[in-house]
Amino acid sequence: MSMRQGNGSITHPSDLRFSAPAEYARILRAAHETTISGTPDPHLSPSLIKSWQRSLALGINPDQHRPLHRHEVSEARSLSAGHRLAAVMPALSQLLADETVTGRHLLIVTDHEGEVLWRVGSKQALRLADSLEFVEGADWSESGVGTNAISEALVTGAPAQLFSAEHLVRTHHDWACTASPIRDPLTGDVVGVLDVSGPFESVTPDSLRLVRCGVRLAEELLKSAPFPDGGAGRSGQRAPGGERTVRDGGARSQLMLRLLGDAPSAAVDGGISRPLTLRRAEILALLASRDQGWSAEELAYELHGDAGTGAAIRTEMHRIRAILGDVLEANPYRFSSTVHVVTDASVVAGHLRDGRVAEAFAAYPAKLLTRSVNLAIGFMRDELNTAVGASVRSSGDARLMLQWCTSDMGSFDTATAAAVAALMGPDDPRCQLVNARMERVDRELRA
Repeated sequence: MSMRQGNGSITHPSDLRFSAPAEYARILRAAHETTISGTPDPHLSPSLIKSWQRSLALGINPDQHRPLHRHEVSEARSLSAGHRLAAVMPALSQLLADETVTGRHLLIVTDHEGEVLWRVGSKQALRLADSLEFVEGADWSESGVGTNAISEALVTGAPAQLFSAEHLVRTHHDWACTASPIRDPLTGDVVGVLDVSGPFESVTPDSLRLVRCGVRLAEELLKSAPFPDGGAGRSGQRAPGGERTVRDGGARSQLMLRLLGDAPSAAVDGGISRPLTLRRAEILALLASRDQGWSAEELAYELHGDAGTGAAIRTEMHRIRAILGDVLEANPYRFSSTVHVVTDASVVAGHLRDGRVAEAFAAYPAKLLTRSVNLAIGFMRDELNTAVGASVRSSGDARLMLQWCTSDMGSFDTATAAAVAALMGPDDPRCQLVNARMERVDRELRA
């Protein structure tokens, strides 16, 4: 069914998801009632209806079902501390959580079976979640609580977004949830699910993209996160600079990508440094962020949104091969196993992981792809910059902190500026430039 807008144009009801969420929720609730009564409504996708049917067959009651609980809240919190994803939670919280008084959405991370292990959000959002028993230890899989974004991500292995009455259980109809699996970067196995949930009015066109970015961040951090048993991984190790090593010890070419600053380039085996267009640099940066690779359609979405096409990505891949040689594999697109990939950004990250803060700063002359306005690249840029700044601040080295605060990368780092002023004293002449810059930043923020 289509609807006519006031300007005479025809729109599908799903177009109202963001422009008129309350109206779209009303349409979905009517479709929910019709479908539950035995007549599938065309507003609901066949795959969603099949998920409802599976949930009903498992005994889920749309009217009064509460989730199963695998563990008590305290037990689940204890288990989460030893879970592999514990290493990525600080970064995910910084990226996606909103713990302010007015925060409306929740950051949820589950294990590979859908048991909630972490919840981060405002007191208001947590109270709303409590009313649904959306708590640590609750089973948010299809068998635990019926169709929701977490269960769909687990069943399909792909990102999912459910709005209002697309949820089977009626008490969830005031919510919208966006979720995506987090995969082990070495094996491709699902290790958990990242979910952002809140009142359906809070969902935005960027919600799905933000969750995708969060998953990429988590998977990148998992490359260097230790396993619970202290091992480095099942199929190989991550060297300090971020390059992959293999057990067969075979000789491989090295691809060096320079992605920091505004003049990206690439060189193979120390040869001529070849300049890269911004778009190709963005593609190579995304490829370097995930070992298991990307489909052409995934890359198209990350780079161009809904307007992206796989054909355009395949054309760029052909051009990259023409410049750099046989460094890429297809289906999915990823770097060839015969190539060591090192980026200047991964060198910085390697120094940070090993506690070499001064070396990390020395290797960090500019932010990642400074001319890129791509959202995914922006998150990668901010993550690295925040990590360097926090490491410099934690070093307690006043000289290093001063250098950071007077650099382009640290020019807005008010926390480090305050820390160095506390160390050296506000009247120290070396602090005056930093103080002047922070006062300017403060004026700009207030303007």
